[in-house]
Amino acid sequence: MLKKSLVFCLTIIVIISGFSQAKAQTVLEDSVMNGNNFQKAAFRLWIGSETESVTGVIVLVPGSNGNGRTMVEKPEWQALANKYNMALLAAHITDQRSENMAIERYVNVSQESGQAMLDILDRLADKSGHPEIKKAPLAFWGMSAGGQFNYEFACWKPERVISFIVNKGGVYYTALASKATRQVPGVFLTGEIDNPYRNEIVEGIYAVNRRFGAKWMFAEEPGQGHEFAKSEAFALKYFDLIIPIRMQESGLTPLPSSGYLASIENHDIIEDSTRPRPRGVTSWFPNRQIAELWLTLFDQNE
Repeated sequence: MLKKSLVFCLTIIVIISGFSQAKAQTVLEDSVMNGNNFQKAAFRLWIGSETESVTGVIVLVPGSNGNGRTMVEKPEWQALANKYNMALLAAHITDQRSENMAIERYVNVSQESGQAMLDILDRLADKSGHPEIKKAPLAFWGMSAGGQFNYEFACWKPERVISFIVNKGGVYYTALASKATRQVPGVFLTGEIDNPYRNEIVEGIYAVNRRFGAKWMFAEEPGQGHEFAKSEAFALKYFDLIIPIRMQESGLTPLPSSGYLASIENHDIIEDSTRPRPRGVTSWFPNRQIAELWLTLFDQNE
């Protein structure tokens, strides 16, 4: 009986020891104050417990001056990051006081806020023991001013961006993006009942760049105002499709030269080699699956 008891106790000790040695998730923070175009730039990094080497970073940016750092705790974003061995980076960026706080200066990333993010990411890479993060590609999800930040980052450092999402924002600093940025897959979203000035600004930037071959898509969500719940669910599904297209062991892969088109008016999907092409402004998709996901944005029952 004593021998059996000793074996049982030893087994329990081994099990507990195994639990204590299990690798925990990594959560780190860093910040910088009083930059050229921001008051504070603070970020929280999350890396899943099973991720041995980080392949990329999903960047989550909230609306105007908002604290979005708790977004790294959302199970759906963690699941997506784990699926592709990626990290999550969530932001809290605030403007310096000005006479018009509705003009977010920090979204003009080339003026210092973008470099602040990269510098903080480099420091967090060292702290986490994942130096590969310093060169990892970035996928940007944002809301309102967060989408503005995303677009301007893609304009500033297109070679670093997997994809970006513009989501019902209103203040932009770049109208015609570079050719390199136009080759980065982008999603532009407005809401049918959002403020007209926001919609017109987003539509205008989209249209001028799409005219010159931007591989982007556009959707005006029916019945939506300045709201984000539905578009966040779409973003999760979209990233799940675009990340494996873009990320390869050799680095970021260019989008295919041919894909699919759809008129933003009638939503008919065709191969982009089809002639004649649809009249008016179109959306572009790298494959049929992403095109069909885009259609779900117009379903008010989703």
